[in-house]
Amino acid sequence: VQLQASGGGLVQPGGSLRLSCAASGTIFSIGTVVWYRQAPGNQRDVVAAITSGGSTNYRDFVRGRFAISRDDAKNTVSLQMDSLEPEDTAVYYCKVVLRQCSGCRLREYWGQGTLVTVSS
Repeated sequence: VQLQASGGGLVQPGGSLRLSCAASGTIFSIGTVVWYRQAPGNQRDVVAAITSGGSTNYRDFVRGRFAISRDDAKNTVSLQMDSLEPEDTAVYYCKVVLRQCSGCRLREYWGQGTLVTVSS
């Protein structure tokens, strides 16, 4: 199983970006997916999460600006980021919990990270 995170880049304050996390390989089902971010010198923080049933949860500092969604047919989870602020500058990582077969245990996989820079 591989995770490919993409969509990062340089954007001006107030702008938008859409991150994607695509899982490939032998996948039976995907459970909860979590987006994290890590700014230089800081610990890695949870940003948003989405369960297999589509329930979402957000940290206060992104609630109302970010939206997490999933497309199970494509094994992809996206993070729409609007009204970006310089404080959102960080490397964003996705973490996916999935099963590779119906009787397999859940395993955790991390994407490689994608850099988001918010600057004028």
